[in-house]
Amino acid sequence: MTRRSTAAGALATGAAGLLLAVGAAAPAHAAGYRYWSFWESDAGKWTYATQGPATARPADGDAIGFRFALSEDSADATRPTAAPDFAAICADVGKTAGTKRIAVVVDFGTPKDAPAGETPPKTAPTTGCARVAENGTGADALAAVATPLRYDSSAMLCGIAGYPEQGCGEAVADGPAATATTAPRAAEEDGGGPSLGLLVGGGAVLALGAAAVWKSRRRA
Repeated sequence: MTRRSTAAGALATGAAGLLLAVGAAAPAHAAGYRYWSFWESDAGKWTYATQGPATARPADGDAIGFRFALSEDSADATRPTAAPDFAAICADVGKTAGTKRIAVVVDFGTPKDAPAGETPPKTAPTTGCARVAENGTGADALAAVATPLRYDSSAMLCGIAGYPEQGCGEAVADGPAATATTAPRAAEEDGGGPSLGLLVGGGAVLALGAAAVWKSRRRA
C-alpha cells in the first residue's frame, strides 16, 4: 500500500469515526414544546396571536384565549376548547368610562399534555370578563381574572393560576424514553456532553491535520 493510500485511508477512518461520534452526541428529535399559547378572536374564531400578551392591546368587546398543550409549533398549536364568545362571557359586565372589557378564556389542557407529576387544575376551560384601562394589554386582562401568573426572565408566560408549577416552554424529546427538558443553550447539549459544534470543530481540525500529513508525505 502506498503512503498516499495510507494517508487517505486514515482520513476516511477519522471522518467515519467523527460521523459516528456526532450521531451519538446529537440530541433526540424534538416532538414539540409544552407551553401556554396565546390566541385572539377573529370573526368568532380563535386565531394564533402574532405577538405576546404583554404587547397585544385588545379592544373593548374582544376575546383572548390561552391554551396549555404540547405543540410542535404555532401551526400545530392547540386552540382553547371554549369559544371566544364575548357576549356570553361579559354579559353582566357593563362598560365604564376610561375602561374596556375583554373576555378571557383559559384552557389548562389535558392530562397527556401535563408535565410529569402534575395534573391540570381544571378539566374544563375557565372564563372571565376583565375590565382594564383603555390602554391595557392582554397580560393586564389575564392578570385581572387568573392569578398567580409566572413569567421567566425573558417575559415568557410560564404559568397561569399556578399551572404548571415549574418549567417554561420545555422541548419534549420524541421516543419511548422521552423526557421533558429545557432547550439547550447555544454552547451546550442536554446531558452535559460535548456540543455538536465542538465535535464538528474537532472534526475540521482532524481533517486538516490528516490533509497536511498527506501533503508532506507526498512532497517527500
